[in-house]
Amino acid sequence: MLDFIASTPGVYWVWLVFHLLVMPVAAFHALVYKRDHRAALGWIGIIVIAPVVGPLIYFFFGINRLRSRARLFTGRYLPFMHFGFERASLSAPAGFQDPLSGAQDNPALAMVGGRVTGTKLLSGNQLGMLTNGETFFPRLLAEIERAQTHILVSSYLFSSRGIARDVIDCLSQAVERGVRVYVLIDGFGVLYSLRRALRPLRKADVEVALFMPPRLLPPSISINLRNHRKIVVVDGKVAFFGGINIDQRHMVEDPANSHPTEDIQFEARGPVVGSLQKLFTEDWWLATHENLVLPDPTENMTGRTACRVINDGPDESLDHLAMTLNGVFASARYEIAIMMPYFLPNREMLAVLQTATLRGVRVRIILPERSNLRILDWATRNMLWELLIWNVDIYYKPPPFAHSKLIVVDDHYVLGGSANLDPRSLRLNFELGVEMFDRELAARVTAHMDTVMAESRPVELAELDNRPLTARARDALCWLFSSYL
Repeated sequence: MLDFIASTPGVYWVWLVFHLLVMPVAAFHALVYKRDHRAALGWIGIIVIAPVVGPLIYFFFGINRLRSRARLFTGRYLPFMHFGFERASLSAPAGFQDPLSGAQDNPALAMVGGRVTGTKLLSGNQLGMLTNGETFFPRLLAEIERAQTHILVSSYLFSSRGIARDVIDCLSQAVERGVRVYVLIDGFGVLYSLRRALRPLRKADVEVALFMPPRLLPPSISINLRNHRKIVVVDGKVAFFGGINIDQRHMVEDPANSHPTEDIQFEARGPVVGSLQKLFTEDWWLATHENLVLPDPTENMTGRTACRVINDGPDESLDHLAMTLNGVFASARYEIAIMMPYFLPNREMLAVLQTATLRGVRVRIILPERSNLRILDWATRNMLWELLIWNVDIYYKPPPFAHSKLIVVDDHYVLGGSANLDPRSLRLNFELGVEMFDRELAARVTAHMDTVMAESRPVELAELDNRPLTARARDALCWLFSSYL
């Protein structure tokens, strides 16, 4: 192509003028709107160095169009070129108070999430922990069979074989009974199963929407902005959330499962169900521009768990989870336990975990010995020494692959949901975190983590030091691109 341009003066001048006009606009946009200086510098380099192609790549992959769409939904629309800042969209309103914060064993843990999100803790919830697909899917199918008014399903992946086919059939039967069924699948996640779940769902008159699928007209190839949430709400009475997709791979005991994936899902009843239903309707609007009118949730306030839903995404909720976790880790008094499939915390979170050990807090982290993304494993291994030298306990869990995202602090704070501690989850994806304040639930989650830890092996600093030079170079190279993984 370059030879053709060089040999055709007219095309050359069109190419040059187009680049000189578009390049400054694209570079200026990246400079002003990118909140991470590394991302801004990287995009500006691509825009300037690659004539025409660089600005086009930035147009397709670098601009966050969902921010404006989210503001349309909330009524706080900003034009494309807006240079002001809205305090209300970055923190809680002035004078925000959460009455339940002071009722917790460690009030600071409850205060952080409230100040970041501007939402109060909801008391009276019942929470249950479901381990792997063998426990979760029977509970899900039972609730779908009892549904009377509506079912909301949001999943990053939605396959069509095994237990996923049972879910599809059950949803189809619900539609036949007159239940309104809405299924939201990520536009890229659906490609993992070659879109095979879409046809049977649509054939059964299930309302199905894809979240930002790739398309040519109008052009949309936003690979980075994915909806990673896993939510099910039935009749506004019961909800499920966590890390389990509608996929056979979570049936760990299936001998035919070539890629078994362990995970945890939570079952919830009480006021928190209304928060999850509201979050689903916002995601549905972003995908379809359709406002769902649903029956009001039934708030059965007989439980003992206080909960708060933390919405996090590349819109006005950006950094909600990262800021909340940094505040929670900084407020821990004696223990932090983390179980993550992908672990690439930013410098601020690393520093908070390091200083927690200096305050006498025990910090334990469980990671898979081998995840389904080796490049992330290698990038993680390059930075683990920064935690090990400050006496953070790190464990590698053997297969099956542990996909659980769990955090327990001080024996009464639990955070569950869909987010990993990596740049993609905390900066690019639409994620869900649910804070749960309950000593009994925390004890159950901790017992699960202790069981996993007992079968895992500790990571030693000497193990990292003794890596061959080739492995060190590979790990460092992967880590170099960790902001884009």
